[in-house]
Amino acid sequence: MSIRVRFLPDDITVDAEVGEPLLDVAERAGVFIPTGCLMGSCHACTVELENGDVIRACISAVSPGREEITINLYSDPTW
Repeated sequence: MSIRVRFLPDDITVDAEVGEPLLDVAERAGVFIPTGCLMGSCHACTVELENGDVIRACISAVSPGREEITINLYSDPTW
């Protein structure tokens, strides 16, 4: 099942499969999400979903149940 993933603020959209790692989806779309530890504890890859949930992209995958997911990218000068 394909789910449309939309990355803001640049409004880049790509189709992804359920279970596909978000970092892989972003890379395929040409979207840069900074990473640090790749375990979720450093918070470098923090992104926000359209419903306000904050997740770590390095440990998250495309979840089922929706036709589209919107991801708001943070701009953190530290990373």
